[in-house]
Amino acid sequence: MARSGSGLLVPVNGLGYPPQNLARVVVWEWLNEHGRWRPYSAAVCHHIENVLKGDARGTVVLGQVDAQLSPYVIDLQSMHQFRQDTGTMRPVQRNFYEPSSAPGKGVVWEWENDNGSWTPYDMEICVTIQNAYEKQHPWLDLTSLGFCYLIDFNSMSQTNRQSQRKRRLRRRMDLAYPLIMGSIPKSQSWPVGASSGQPCSCQQCILVNSTRAASNAILASQRRKVYGGTAGNSGAAGTLTVVRQSNTFAGTSLWSPTSTSSGTNNNNISVGGGQAKAEQVQLPQSTANFPCSPVMPSLSSAHPHHALTINGQNNLNRPGTQRISMGTARGAIPPGVPALPVKNLTGSGPVHPALAGMTGILMCAAGLPVCLTRAPKPILHPPPINKSDMKPVPGINGMRRKTKKKHLRRGKNPEDVVRRYTEKIKVAPDEDCTICMERLLMSSGYEGVLQHKGVKPELVGKLGKCGHMYHLLCLVAMYNNGNKDGSLQCPTCKTIYGEKTGTQPPGKMEYHVIPHCLPGYPDCKTIRIVYDIPAGIQTNEHPNPGKKFSARGFPRHCYLPDNEKGRKVLKLLITAWDRRLIFTIGTSSTTGESDTVVWNEIHHKTEFGSNLTGHGYPDPNYLDNVLTELSAQGVGEDNLKD
Repeated sequence: MARSGSGLLVPVNGLGYPPQNLARVVVWEWLNEHGRWRPYSAAVCHHIENVLKGDARGTVVLGQVDAQLSPYVIDLQSMHQFRQDTGTMRPVQRNFYEPSSAPGKGVVWEWENDNGSWTPYDMEICVTIQNAYEKQHPWLDLTSLGFCYLIDFNSMSQTNRQSQRKRRLRRRMDLAYPLIMGSIPKSQSWPVGASSGQPCSCQQCILVNSTRAASNAILASQRRKVYGGTAGNSGAAGTLTVVRQSNTFAGTSLWSPTSTSSGTNNNNISVGGGQAKAEQVQLPQSTANFPCSPVMPSLSSAHPHHALTINGQNNLNRPGTQRISMGTARGAIPPGVPALPVKNLTGSGPVHPALAGMTGILMCAAGLPVCLTRAPKPILHPPPINKSDMKPVPGINGMRRKTKKKHLRRGKNPEDVVRRYTEKIKVAPDEDCTICMERLLMSSGYEGVLQHKGVKPELVGKLGKCGHMYHLLCLVAMYNNGNKDGSLQCPTCKTIYGEKTGTQPPGKMEYHVIPHCLPGYPDCKTIRIVYDIPAGIQTNEHPNPGKKFSARGFPRHCYLPDNEKGRKVLKLLITAWDRRLIFTIGTSSTTGESDTVVWNEIHHKTEFGSNLTGHGYPDPNYLDNVLTELSAQGVGEDNLKD
């Protein structure tokens, strides 16, 4: 089914304001890292509108209405959300919808994520779903909005058309978004004059005012260079028209050159678009060069008549345009101006992102030019590769392994497993049993708690390889609390007896050689390993049997150099995979999410072309370190088959 209609109001005249005497619902949105505009809640939007009515250049403290948003403030003058503890800045916009649409009625559509909690759809999608729901359509295809999902209103589910995975969705009622009439004061342009009145002296407001000063200092520096670029040139007088930006999205201007002929001898430059006030600046006519923008073309004397348009960032409402525009902005950094990272998601840089952001603010406040940039992104994957270029790894049969649900190998019973790897001690030494912490001369601490025929609580045994001694009943209790796979591991020295297996969920492992080199290994190709484990239900060997577990970030791509040691590591990783030791189910150390698939103490390199996260190359010690980790899991070089 084609999309029947959207309640989205396209900005009028490029300004983002509704026409006079027309009611519209206001939704404030922020731009996430994927280029999607995510709506604030209705309560937050009401709060922002109330602040906007009082001071259009003011600051909105989001924590005053939502405790979860306490680190965030919105500067209405620069139209950015600022996170005070990390220095992260994100654009915000003020969007308008029909009063009869979902936000006007307080209708929220949400989908169930892997944690069992509910996530609201983007507002444009929410409006579309509500329109189809009100028209009693049985289903809705979201392909027209760029999503391969099918909404089924009968079963209240969302189906991924590629993977066929279904998720529940729900419709709930919430507070309606704020309703406005007519236009609003056109003071949201960026930048504008200083706010009148006595400023607040709290630390939060001082920080926001410093951010505002930094923004204005950057633009002022760019203007000085624009004006100063014509110094020393002579000719007929020209007119430079600088129009202040006035739209729903405000930020650093992007220079988008276009060349046209005109009948005058003026170089006309306009910043922003739509209706705005213009400042007339008289400049001598010249072949203008603008040192503040390397992406701008030089205007030759053969074409003295040019109209150069500097567009505002209103086009960033479209994700594709946003990516192009941000790339252009990064390329327009003036030469010789220091670049400071405002946002560093990995935390791997030498300067904390909040400290870097404050440093830039202070430098700008002092009149020093600074360009705020983002930290470099890690290169996680190699360039695209044809399937025909993927070759088998030399010396290794096949290119994939699979694990399925199967019963683990178990000993006949715990007593037999313990007896297999121990020998009885007639005279016990006077030392502690490190399992129950009782003296070996005394009975086991599990006496009365655990009873097994033929295993008396006073019996002591010595493990065959390492020689450490324990109560036999304590070893039986330790085995019962473990994986029960027929193996034992000494709790003192970690020596493994038998073949240790893990609790890795079912999945598949693929491996092949690709024609690219890793940093630090220029003379060999690369082995790529691809792990893929789907979400599922935990079994008795897992922490919460019967409960769902999530599988984030799959398929996961890992890399090894295609040399002798790299192939040795791969062979041992295949053995570890067969023994279900690569992954387990637990709590993620990075996200804090529980009941999810996590790495199981065998480190992998998941970053292909860089080492910004610490999980990439070059790392000269990695292959030796991972061999040690594999050996600790009982997968040593004695497991290699010729």
